Amino acid sequence: MDGTKKTGLKIGSKVKIVQKQDQNSGVLTEGTVKAILTKSTNHPHGIKVRLESGEVGRVKTII
Repeated sequence: MDGTKKTGLKIGSKVKIVQKQDQNSGVLTEGTVKAILTKSTNHPHGIKVRLESGEVGRVKTII
């Protein structure tokens, strides 16, 4: 599922994110959503979340 819309995304969802430092390389980090940081219902680059591991990034895919 696409990570640009909040629908289907909730705390506890398994996701793959791209962190700020990995935007050029496209390296994805997999984890579980701890907090949703984007206020709007959609964002063209992906909804920003914090994972349970503490990493912050934009959702590319919802697993």
